[in-house]
Amino acid sequence: MPSLTVKDLEKLQAEHPDYRMELVGGDVIFMSPSGLESDEVAAAIVAQLSNWVRPRKLGRVTASSGGFRLPNADGDVRAPDASFILAQRLPRTTEDYAELVPDLMFEVKSKTDSLTKLREKIQQFLELGTTVGVLVDPRTRTMEVCRLNADKIVLKDGDVLEVPELLPGWELPVVEIWAPEFD
Repeated sequence: MPSLTVKDLEKLQAEHPDYRMELVGGDVIFMSPSGLESDEVAAAIVAQLSNWVRPRKLGRVTASSGGFRLPNADGDVRAPDASFILAQRLPRTTEDYAELVPDLMFEVKSKTDSLTKLREKIQQFLELGTTVGVLVDPRTRTMEVCRLNADKIVLKDGDVLEVPELLPGWELPVVEIWAPEFD
């Protein structure tokens, strides 16, 4: 089967607007809806980021539907669960896919996600220029903070995520992103 292109992806998305899709290595991957827990966690991350970034005009924060056209040979289109782009790298928004990688990206593991595939996705973004990638696992209540050519740092409840090279002064207590319980 021939490799699919961004145009093929756009056509499929127009025909099936209720489906989230990514283009990876010439194949379209349909993204099923995640469970509630992982989406709540991703929403909490987006909210925390946005609440810090927007008033300071530091850049753009996107959720899981924001697609990035990656600068790789396959022209992949991928969508992290949460992303941050520095203002100077994208001063104006676009209706199309962003033709860059985000500076900071998060992947939140859902019940059906493979940790290996999520780590590979984060590594791909890092190799293409993302500064920090974070794998969030609600089941183990951990964050794996990854930077290119550096050991990952594992954070858990009681720890605080900081990304001083991109967001000086921003702090995200790990415990604040988990889905609340109302007992």
